Amino acid sequence: MSKTNTGIRRAVSEAYAKAVTRPATRSCCGGPTPKGVTAKLAGYSGDELDALPPEAVVNSFGCGNPLAFAEVKEGEVVLDLGAGAGIDVLLAAAKVGPTGRSIGVDMTDEMIAKANENIAASGFSNAEVRKGIIEDLPVDAESVDWVISNCVINLSPEKDRVFAEIARVLRPGGRMVVSDIVVEDLPESVRTNPTYYSACVAGAISEAEYVDGLRRAGLEDVEVRERLVYDACQIADLIESETCGGGDGAGEATGAAQSLAGKVWSAQFHARKPLA
Repeated sequence: MSKTNTGIRRAVSEAYAKAVTRPATRSCCGGPTPKGVTAKLAGYSGDELDALPPEAVVNSFGCGNPLAFAEVKEGEVVLDLGAGAGIDVLLAAAKVGPTGRSIGVDMTDEMIAKANENIAASGFSNAEVRKGIIEDLPVDAESVDWVISNCVINLSPEKDRVFAEIARVLRPGGRMVVSDIVVEDLPESVRTNPTYYSACVAGAISEAEYVDGLRRAGLEDVEVRERLVYDACQIADLIESETCGGGDGAGEATGAAQSLAGKVWSAQFHARKPLA
């Protein structure tokens, strides 16, 4: 593991450790922005959010709802990459029922502590969060039916390793549903800005690269089923809400977001591990 990759992971972990403990911020576009603004933006229903501990919702840092319309069945095992405060771990636990299992993996101690609090508050006995990195999952090979993830893989400095790990842990015929940020034609000033990396923008790859990476890992039926292209206001709020206000200030974040409008979007990727 290179020092560069280790440094990137450390910076991301520190950013999210701060984010999970901060109060709500002000929106770059004029209104209040609660933590986890993207949970409301990205397809979670009111009923889903109301059924969860409030701390799981306000500390959500995703860009989509990977379990929306997913054909998860009772008794199955679901693995969430980058579990954060546990919103998707809890939703998966409800879907698979007491005979199934919902497992989250996260590298940030503060996030794991918050997720464990939320699991305890929810009363689910079929949910857990393990410490680890998504490039080297603490999960047995061919042991899960579903891999899900919510705006996390873009943060990895070694995405091909993540894709390979997804293929490794899935059972033959197992499926992946991932919501993530993809980008096109980012300026170099954004690519090299650590604030925008932790905000899920600077480290993101293109949709085509993402699809190719999943296919190289040996997955099949790879497709994008949903897209949400972000406007400047949404990008500015993403930067501010995901990174504790970053350090650029709301005005600078809004200015940068103007140049990124139409170049940043969330996409829902689906894939399957071959039976043979």
